[in-house]
Amino acid sequence: MCRLPSISLYIHIPWCLKKCGYCDFYSYVSQENIPEEKYVKHILKDFEQDLLKINNRKIHTIFIGGGTPSLLKIHSINKLILGIKKRNQIFHNTEISIEANPTKLEYQNFMYYKHIGINRLSLGIQTFNSSLLKQIERTYNQKKAISAIIEAKKYYDNLNLDLMYGLPHQLLEDALLDLKIAIQYNPSHISWYQFTIEPNTIFYKKNILLPHEDLIFQMFIEGEKLLKKSGYKKYEISSYSKIHYQCKHNLNYWNFGDYIGIGCSAHGKITQKNGQIIRTIKNKNINYFLNGNYLHSTHIVSEKEKIVEYFMNVLRLYKPIFKNHFSKMTNIHVNAIEKNIQIAKQEGFIIDHKNYWYITKKGKLFLNILLEIFLS
Repeated sequence: MCRLPSISLYIHIPWCLKKCGYCDFYSYVSQENIPEEKYVKHILKDFEQDLLKINNRKIHTIFIGGGTPSLLKIHSINKLILGIKKRNQIFHNTEISIEANPTKLEYQNFMYYKHIGINRLSLGIQTFNSSLLKQIERTYNQKKAISAIIEAKKYYDNLNLDLMYGLPHQLLEDALLDLKIAIQYNPSHISWYQFTIEPNTIFYKKNILLPHEDLIFQMFIEGEKLLKKSGYKKYEISSYSKIHYQCKHNLNYWNFGDYIGIGCSAHGKITQKNGQIIRTIKNKNINYFLNGNYLHSTHIVSEKEKIVEYFMNVLRLYKPIFKNHFSKMTNIHVNAIEKNIQIAKQEGFIIDHKNYWYITKKGKLFLNILLEIFLS
């Protein structure tokens, strides 16, 4: 019998007013009234079915994402939160996050989110440069972005700002100015990640050009210096926070914890008492979902997949990887990966201590190559 890890809850709201050209998340574009009352009802039924699989564990964190979850009316979000609490005795101090965009339609609701128990807000700013915002097809400008931050600060100590670097036509000074503006408003957390164009997106088909990789690397280096100087500690590849404000929900992912995923196309990972890990994928067809057909597929994770997925997550973190944590989370003895560890050590990617592994700077720079070692 294995000790079950902590478990989180991800709730997917699949609607957006507009699909951005670089977005590869699953979403429906809808300018009309969305069937939110019916959707919330079915989300809660989906939740009830997953609760049968988690062995009476309390929900550790909740994250409402999308899509654009803030498109839902306040009463719908309130009904959703109350429904979750009614069905699972969550912790008193559970981190409950919601994603929002900096438009007036959305930020006028920030006060109400706080009143219904949402205690962490994540604002998708991306950049403060109005010209660049237009190029990446966002529907607001710098003035609206700053207004949203000012409004959010009235109610939230735990505030994340999403920013991107390496945008089309972005200069080094543009990227650093974004960080300087964000830092000026003293958010507790900044997610600062490289802009990428994934296959099957509009930008990929248009062959949108990005800055040279040397310039992108310079943005990364100089940006990290600025964030560190301003009191933000890096704890993950693209996450920087003030003390005590790391995102607990994302940390659970990166530490290979369990999570339920409810709503259209949501993914889940659920460990069983025998150590078996089951991955779930919910139906991405909204009509099927609203007819009560929630589960699309399940997959039992093999031993090799466990090893790769474990390291794919924990290697993102800037901390030692304890050997007993690997065994506890995967139900696999460390001897099973001894040859892989030795190869990584010889390449200078890993320092192998008695009780833990530590990833070197070289290892962080060549994460994909390091992961390939665990694939072999």
